[in-house]
Amino acid sequence: MPEKYRVLVVDDVSETRENVRKLLQFESDIEVVGTARTGKEAVQLSEELKPDVILMDINMPDMDGISATELIRQRSPIAQIIILSVQGDPNYMRRAMLAGARDFLTKPPMADELISAVRRAGDMARIERAKAVQITVSAALPVQPTPGANAVDGRIIMVYSPKGGTGVTTVAINLAITLNNEETRVVVVDGNLQFGDVSIFLNEHGKNTILDLAPRSDDLDPDIVEGVMIKHAGSGMRILASPPGPELAEHVSSDQFSKILKYLRQMYAYVVVDCAHQLDDITLATLDVCDVLVLIVSQDIPAVKNIRLFLDLMKNIGIERERVCFVMNKYDKRISITPEKIGDNLKQTVVSVIPLDERVVIPSVNRGVPFMVDNKTQPIARTIFGLAESVRAQLAKNDV
Repeated sequence: MPEKYRVLVVDDVSETRENVRKLLQFESDIEVVGTARTGKEAVQLSEELKPDVILMDINMPDMDGISATELIRQRSPIAQIIILSVQGDPNYMRRAMLAGARDFLTKPPMADELISAVRRAGDMARIERAKAVQITVSAALPVQPTPGANAVDGRIIMVYSPKGGTGVTTVAINLAITLNNEETRVVVVDGNLQFGDVSIFLNEHGKNTILDLAPRSDDLDPDIVEGVMIKHAGSGMRILASPPGPELAEHVSSDQFSKILKYLRQMYAYVVVDCAHQLDDITLATLDVCDVLVLIVSQDIPAVKNIRLFLDLMKNIGIERERVCFVMNKYDKRISITPEKIGDNLKQTVVSVIPLDERVVIPSVNRGVPFMVDNKTQPIARTIFGLAESVRAQLAKNDV
């Protein structure tokens, strides 16, 4: 029998603690191992009980939930924290995510919403625990010098949809910005060599493009690569732009493109590739070398049909479905084609649902300022944070 998800409930209202405990006790795979009344008590019990998931209230008398979250994440990094608050204020959400919270739910949460969040967080905790064990075992082994030992062991993230108009570039750029920080440098590569829009979406127009690297793909060095990259002013991440005209795309071969991606993973923690929807040689080369495929579907039958055909192709060419992070973009609750129905139909779980929010997305595209730069408090931004976590979890799971 699988091990149960261990949950700690933290709330200064005894009735709330008891209601949550009773709600979770009916789930055979979830066990409430303890309850806490204050933030300080939560910090102490998290070290003693080692829960997988902590349900954390924000407003408590001695230490608020966000401060407790930050302290717990420092001392017990495996525990995944879900913030519960009566206030759906985006500022609270932003502060909670920065403190290290895994999710943010408005009180009182729907039962299905809470249980699903606990299971997602529990899965993440198990992945983190397995990684910790692996690191401990590796540390005990003698270190063998290897060529290029100082190189970054970066990951290639392919963002793709076999149907045009699903928002691949928007997702790729905002995901790349979310993953980028001082410790994990990111480059976003425009893989649509004929009609790429990455530079336009970011309002950056450098003179250098992938055409400057392709002829040197067998003899690259960091100085050459950095000299070609465009630095995004708003986030600091790097951009490898597509050629300035569609007729120039033929000057970059799939072999050159593949070699460039493999070299970039030695310099950057994440290489995010925005791919064209056509299954051309460049797209197939990216599929061959990527570590994770963020596969995007929208709520229309042609998009679902194309995803089905693409998943069949993956099987035929030997690409494992385990690489896939399946995402529904532009989700509209008014449309009856739900993520659950698509997931069941294609036998591929939708791990992230990004809402339709034209009021945020369209102005951000037209201004060339991604919403993850200046609109991080919007609900759509929360889903991008969640997608970034899903991508990290998928990479960690594949490692284990």
